[in-house]
Amino acid sequence: MSTFEIKGGEKLKGELVPQGAKNEALQVICATLLTPEKITIRNIPYIRDVSKLLELLEFLGVSIQKEKKSTYIFHSSNIEIDLLHSPEFKEKSASLRGSIMIIGPLLARYGKGYIPKPGGDKIGRRRLDTHFIGFEKLGARFIYDQNDGFYKVESESMKGAYLHLDEASVTGTANLLMASVITPGETTIYNAACEPYIQQLCRMLIKMGAQITGLGSNLLKIKGVKELGGCDHTILPDMIEVGSFIGLAAIAGSGITIKNVSYENLGIIPDAFKQLGIKLEKQNDDIYIPEQYHYEIETFIDGSIITISDGIWPGLTPDLLSILLVVAIQAKGSVLIHQKMFESRLFFVDKLIDMGAQIILCDPHRATVIGLNRQFKLRGTTMSSPDIRAGVALLIAALSAEGTSIIHNIEQIDRGYQEIDMRLRKIGAGIKRLES
Repeated sequence: MSTFEIKGGEKLKGELVPQGAKNEALQVICATLLTPEKITIRNIPYIRDVSKLLELLEFLGVSIQKEKKSTYIFHSSNIEIDLLHSPEFKEKSASLRGSIMIIGPLLARYGKGYIPKPGGDKIGRRRLDTHFIGFEKLGARFIYDQNDGFYKVESESMKGAYLHLDEASVTGTANLLMASVITPGETTIYNAACEPYIQQLCRMLIKMGAQITGLGSNLLKIKGVKELGGCDHTILPDMIEVGSFIGLAAIAGSGITIKNVSYENLGIIPDAFKQLGIKLEKQNDDIYIPEQYHYEIETFIDGSIITISDGIWPGLTPDLLSILLVVAIQAKGSVLIHQKMFESRLFFVDKLIDMGAQIILCDPHRATVIGLNRQFKLRGTTMSSPDIRAGVALLIAALSAEGTSIIHNIEQIDRGYQEIDMRLRKIGAGIKRLES
């Protein structure tokens, strides 16, 4: 296992370039299973979750060629579908939650899709019912055997159907979308997720020959086609990493520019930071965050404490609440952070309290931050990363703290952030990776 050693208090200055979007990458890579023709995907982030998915697809017989650092060519012409029964498949797919999205393409193309209970973050329950209820409505049989631990869907013939999702699940929408594009008939997906990741997946599928309408809305209509072809697709910058860098610049920076952010796809992320008093300037497609020693949290019109909460797109992504919480620590004023989607995601605040933050954990979903207004510095400590986003939030807190911090279990951070230590060192961060 690896560890970060962080010398806090260094002023960070310079430019940061966001990686390709992790969540989009997992979806569009799974979509390569829908056709035997060549697909080129650009701006793929070099992170653990993507590496695991590439290994899984290669195991199933997908030919993957690395053209350059972030560009890969996929050929899914020789899939060995019987490998779904193998112990090796179970081991490889169980370690990655995103592997659930191979089921839709495999079911549509080969009539079967298996997956063991997926792994991933320890941030609370993340049920998969939406996926399998949708597959059943398309005509598949759902089979679960507790003895082998596999979720299975099988079908000799599926047909389009009306799918009203019980939740606007991003991975559920992606999975059912990919299952529908080569399923005969018309499929309607209502209460669909409409994040930029889903819009990008739709654009890629349309380039492959799919017939999809309703992009950007929660109502998608798909007319199934007989087959799909190849395409060339470029992944958007990762809006979660953009938000993470805004938070880093706000609390530990002395002038940081985030390059090529695809501002029109950030939604209300910039506004959420502005609510905490953070100044940021849009410069063409870059964001500049000047050094800001004091920043003050807004209040509601009646003067009461504001609440920042997550919501389905176009609401605020839950992946950034941990970052916003850390930024609020050194603000003037107070804020209630309400994490609605995952009941365990705020438990990492005990580590921030150990560092000197004034935070009240109200319940598994809500935490109140009383800003220190930079009157007291956080102090370095030893901690462990519980999940991707909390891990980066702790990293940001450590970079702003006084003294040295140690963060264990940084494999969680590596799952979602590409070479984060090397990139941060380039802007002056005192961070070292220690291999045990």
